[in-house]
Amino acid sequence: MRFIATGDWQLGMTAHYLSDEARPRFHRARLDAVARIGALAVEEGAEFVLVCGDVFETNQLDRAIIARTFEVLNAFTVPVVLLPGNHDPLDAASIYDSPAFSSRVPSHVHVLRGSDPFTVVPGVEIIGAPWSSKHPQGDLVAAATKDLAEVAAGDIRIIAGHGAVSVLDPDRESLATIDTDHLRALLRDDRAQFVALGDRHATFEVADRIWYPGAPEVTSRRETDPGNVLLVDIDADTHRAEVEKVHVGTWAFTVIEADLNSAGDVTEFEERMNAVPDKDRTAVWLILRGTLPTAAKARLDEQLDHFSDLFALVSLWERHMDLAVVAADDDFADLGLSGYLQETLDELSARATADDDSAVTAQDALGLLYRFARSGS
Repeated sequence: MRFIATGDWQLGMTAHYLSDEARPRFHRARLDAVARIGALAVEEGAEFVLVCGDVFETNQLDRAIIARTFEVLNAFTVPVVLLPGNHDPLDAASIYDSPAFSSRVPSHVHVLRGSDPFTVVPGVEIIGAPWSSKHPQGDLVAAATKDLAEVAAGDIRIIAGHGAVSVLDPDRESLATIDTDHLRALLRDDRAQFVALGDRHATFEVADRIWYPGAPEVTSRRETDPGNVLLVDIDADTHRAEVEKVHVGTWAFTVIEADLNSAGDVTEFEERMNAVPDKDRTAVWLILRGTLPTAAKARLDEQLDHFSDLFALVSLWERHMDLAVVAADDDFADLGLSGYLQETLDELSARATADDDSAVTAQDALGLLYRFARSGS
C-alpha cells in the first residue's frame, strides 16, 4: 500500500515580509505545490494523500482561497484526508464548518473530525488527532490512540497527528507535547504501522516509522529541509515501511553571509548573488560584515538596489549586520569637490568614525554624497 504524507500547506499564508509584487506569486506557488502532489499521486500510484494539519493558514480566510483550493483538489484522482491543526482547529469559527467549505468540498476530500477510525481505502484506516482549539490541554495523539487494539492481519493503521514530539519540543512544559515513547509503543505492539505528523515544516524522521513530512513549500528562513512530501510504502503482510522524500517546492528562503572589506569583496558578493537561480522565487536575508571604503559601499548599495528588483526579497538582517564605512582618500579624489561639498565630506568623515549612534547615519550619508557627487561629475 502506497500513500503520500504531507502537512502544513498553510494556504492563505500572509507572507507579510515579501513585496507586494512577490506576495501573490508566493500564494499561487503554494497551490501549485498542492497540484504537484496530486500529479505525484498519479505518477507513483499512491492510493491516497494524508495532510497532517494546518491545511489553511487560519480559520479566517477569504472564501476565494477556499474556492481555489477546491479547484486544485478537484483534479486529484485519489482520496485526500485533511487533519485540522493549530492554525485551522475545529473550534467555533472553524473554516471546515464555513459555508464556503461545506457547500463545495469535493466528495473525495475528507476531514478527520475525531479519533474514530476512518477507512480511507479497503484495509487501511487512519486514526486522527484533530485540534479542537489552539490550546489543547493534553497530548491529543495519546488520547486518540490509548485504547487501540492490535491491527488485524493484512490490514494497515496509520496515525495522523499534529504538534511537537517530546524529543524535539523546546517547551517541555507544554500540555500538548506528543509523547514519543507512546508512539514507539504503538508501533512496537503492532497497534499501528506508521505515524505521520504535522507542525514541523522541515522533513524529519523522529524514529523508525514516525515522520514529519514537512511543508510542501518553504515558510521560513529557519527551515533546513522544506518543500517535500513523503511517499510511503507499507507492506500489508510484514508491516515494513519504506519512506521516500520527494521534493515538490519551487521557492527558496536563504541566508547569505559575507565579509566585505574591499572593492574585490564587493565584486565577489555580486558574482555570488548573480549565481543564485530562480531569483523571482527566492527570498534572501543578508548578513554583511566588514569595513568598506565609501566607493565600494556605494557600489554595494547599487547592487542591492538591482537585486531587490530581481529577487522576491532582499532583506538586510539588521540584528546581525556589522558593516562600517570609511572615507578613503582616493574615493573622492577624482570628483573635484570644493566649497560646501568638501566641508560636508570632512564633517561626515569625522562623524563616521565616532563611537556613538551618529556614526551609522554619517556612514550612510557618505555613501549618498559619493553617489550624488559621482553622478554630477
